[in-house]
Amino acid sequence: MIDEPTVRGDSRANRRLIARLVLLVFAMFGFGFALVPLYDVFCEITGLNGKTGIADARSIRAADVDTSRMVTVEFTGNTANGLPWEFRPQVSSMQVRPGEVAAAVYIARNTAGRPIVGRAIPSVTPGKAAAHFKKTECFCFTEQTLQAGETKAMPVRFVVEHDLPRDIRTVTLSYAFFNAEAYAGTPPAGRSATGPDTAKNTN
Repeated sequence: MIDEPTVRGDSRANRRLIARLVLLVFAMFGFGFALVPLYDVFCEITGLNGKTGIADARSIRAADVDTSRMVTVEFTGNTANGLPWEFRPQVSSMQVRPGEVAAAVYIARNTAGRPIVGRAIPSVTPGKAAAHFKKTECFCFTEQTLQAGETKAMPVRFVVEHDLPRDIRTVTLSYAFFNAEAYAGTPPAGRSATGPDTAKNTN
């Protein structure tokens, strides 16, 4: 026979355990929301994940061009799971002089039978080059809508700043396109375009 005080004690212990678990779930949920702005601030300070900047084309001066060297810029493109698009760069690489404005084009095609809205997340490697890579025009600035079966050329204009460290000879610009409708306006911030668990390469 089970002692009644023991049963009451076990019941109180179970209730306390359940309450702690519920609090833990809420704490983890809140922490998940807090991670996005915290991650963005951390990336901005450290350059982690290769977040790129934006520049005004009018502020770029010809005098800032470093004519003494060339830098190779490589291009890659990926689509996240749930986005039935084909997405690739028109060229795999080009050489630019630090400080000059250059242009590249990505090609996207909607393979679904309905219109889909996508959004691109850029990333630059190596990480220490990200602070010196600025875009003056980019399809990633806004959401992109492709009709069923539509193919669209998406240009990006950029400048690798003249003060890029001289030991960096190759910079890789990557984009990950995701389904903007699926995320209801909350993109997976900070995800790398080369993340193996979130994107599929379509080069």
